[in-house]
Amino acid sequence: MSDATLPRRRFLQSIGLGAAALASGGFNAWGQGASGKRPPNILLIVSDDQGYGDLGCYGNGDILTPSLDALARQGARLTEFYVTWPACTPSRGSLLTGRYPQRNGTYDMYRNDKVDYGHAYGPDEYAVSPERILGMDTREVLLPRMLGAAGYVSGIFGKWDLGQLRRFLPLQRGFDDFYGFVNTGIDYYTHERYGVPSMYRDNSPTTDDKGTYATDLLTREAKRFIREHRDEPFFCYVPYNAPHIASILDKPRPVHAPEKFMNLYKDANDPDRQRKVQHMAAITAMDESIGELLELLDELGLADDTIVIFFSDNGGHSLADNGPLRGNKGQMFEGGIRVPCVIRWPGVTEPGRVCDSFLTSLEVLPSLCGAAGVAPPDDVVLDGFDMRGVLAGSEPSRRTEMFWRRREDRAARVDQWKWVDSQRGSGLFDLSGDAGEERDLSDEKPDVLRMVQDRFEDWERRMNEAEPRGPFRDY
Repeated sequence: MSDATLPRRRFLQSIGLGAAALASGGFNAWGQGASGKRPPNILLIVSDDQGYGDLGCYGNGDILTPSLDALARQGARLTEFYVTWPACTPSRGSLLTGRYPQRNGTYDMYRNDKVDYGHAYGPDEYAVSPERILGMDTREVLLPRMLGAAGYVSGIFGKWDLGQLRRFLPLQRGFDDFYGFVNTGIDYYTHERYGVPSMYRDNSPTTDDKGTYATDLLTREAKRFIREHRDEPFFCYVPYNAPHIASILDKPRPVHAPEKFMNLYKDANDPDRQRKVQHMAAITAMDESIGELLELLDELGLADDTIVIFFSDNGGHSLADNGPLRGNKGQMFEGGIRVPCVIRWPGVTEPGRVCDSFLTSLEVLPSLCGAAGVAPPDDVVLDGFDMRGVLAGSEPSRRTEMFWRRREDRAARVDQWKWVDSQRGSGLFDLSGDAGEERDLSDEKPDVLRMVQDRFEDWERRMNEAEPRGPFRDY
């Protein structure tokens, strides 16, 4: 579907808008800034494998994240924000489509598993491997294409992860500018994934910046984009690879961080703590880069007309701090799917607000479309809603349930009840008093357990009845 065919009817007619957000004096009903001249700019930052507790503003007294802590003081910190999958590819696909992985067809990874066993792919073998040939169904309409109907220019600087063949690359999916890597992870300096060069500029591979720390490169390109498009509404998507473990064959795999950030931590040279410190230092390096982006918005006079959203793509890996939650990346417990999220939305979020409402990454796309004054195509079914009223504190969240499936692992949250059925453990938990999922109530609350399981089965039925999408669905 071309940009010209995207409907331009008011998004508010389909999903509504909180009255307090309208009356706040910031963005008006079309999402325009206080000047009323154009829709708001959008800076969307996504970290990679960062734990729920990997931020100072989430209670970590050891990790240094001054920029994100300041952003939380200026905006809202969300405490019950979920992603749609406990690992990267499906989570990112949902963010950009506003649809469950099971609805948009990307409900597993595009990944070559043999690297886990030390296998190095040669060029010919890699060219026909799943990681190279799989991609998000080209019938899916992504956020930048929707925003294009309102005149936005869109750029992505970082981890794409939704397909490497040309038809799947960002410029073919609505973005106007791309610099980053196309698969699930890289070496921070060589920009290779297990020996395979992975960096692209627009539609072409590039090794021009080999040897430069990836976080610095992505920040450089994002700053360039913002400067170039300061006079028009822009969507700047910055999915960093930090603090993902480096994609190299050597084990144990490190998290690369520049020496100056390692030296900020006292245990930098302790061999028993070095990988943990690398993880923390990579986050601090990313935090400094985020600070540069925020400072640039101030310098250009754009801060009051720019929505800034930050969250992690999934729960933290083994080096992360997911406390006080149970589990980590890849798991259906809270530590795999509940993530830190900070939003500064002028005219919507009050400074220093803590939002305890049940919200998810599925809400991001409809909220941003609502701010831009555009709607998705009439035949696109979204799984989220416009959360501006919730962020403003004027409305309760319409999110009362959420469902997850990763192969044999299943989970559901209905109100405060969380059910997990997985290889790592199972049970029914009351999150209102047990965020750590320590007490299994399955035997005490059989009626609640059956109710949550019934809701999950109903969700699975609806997903199976949805129009099938590739690459995994049979059609």
